[in-house]
Amino acid sequence: MSRRRVPLSAVVLFVLAGLSLVPALICFAGEGARLHPALADPMAGLAFLVSAIALAGSGAFPLVFARLVRRDGGE
Repeated sequence: MSRRRVPLSAVVLFVLAGLSLVPALICFAGEGARLHPALADPMAGLAFLVSAIALAGSGAFPLVFARLVRRDGGE
């Protein structure tokens, strides 16, 4: 049985999504001003949250493509 490999691009995008989620949670908790004055606005947390969702969605594409290649017998 062959081991399934996760594409590196998917891993990188999921890590970036996680890193983007951290400041989103910090801003939603009201502690964004400690990092930077521009992050005092609660909408800054929303921008980080949307970025995290977009990065995670982009990371799903390489996973789907790798699964399709395995299903078609290309690997």
